[in-house]
Amino acid sequence: YGVDKYDIGTGFGHFGIAVEDVAKAVDLIKAKGGTVTREPGPVKGGSTVIAFVEDPDGYKFELIERSATPEPLCQVMLRVGDLDRSIEFYKKAFGMELLRTRDSPEYKYKIAMMGYGPEDTNPVVELTYNYGVTEYDKGNAYAQIAIGTDDVYRTAEGIKLNGGKITREPGPLPGVNTKITACVDPDGWKTVFVDNIDFQKELE
Repeated sequence: YGVDKYDIGTGFGHFGIAVEDVAKAVDLIKAKGGTVTREPGPVKGGSTVIAFVEDPDGYKFELIERSATPEPLCQVMLRVGDLDRSIEFYKKAFGMELLRTRDSPEYKYKIAMMGYGPEDTNPVVELTYNYGVTEYDKGNAYAQIAIGTDDVYRTAEGIKLNGGKITREPGPLPGVNTKITACVDPDGWKTVFVDNIDFQKELE
């Protein structure tokens, strides 16, 4: 309460939203007074049509042209200081797969897509390394991603064994009883793991 402004910082990149027609989505956003920061067009070095827009609080969204999907929120982009270190952490501590990488020397950055299934049908984390940049200001706006798990206690142990820092020990939330655990990755990005069965009960 009483807070009307946050600092997004320089580390958070964007949320990715899958849409069937990027140009049409951009026209609708413009009609409603939205801010378009990159007009629709092919991604650099590829053919996928994208655009970038910004909400009133300064959060950036990448619109990605794809066929209809049950998971329109398809991507979270976070900047990291050591891409190889981050890839290994997300693989070993979180059990994610390295789906693909792309190095762009001409633009001085490299990305790695991490997730639990094919990128076109599952949400992914896009880890971005900008050449020579090892630290970022995280601000106080972006909070975390949340991932479902069948056992928060085993998840927390696995994170600890692979160098992760647990910021909330596994256990039920007071008054809700949903079991969670929380950690930060080597760059300080926070992730919360939520018990799958408990979360489904919350939705009932």
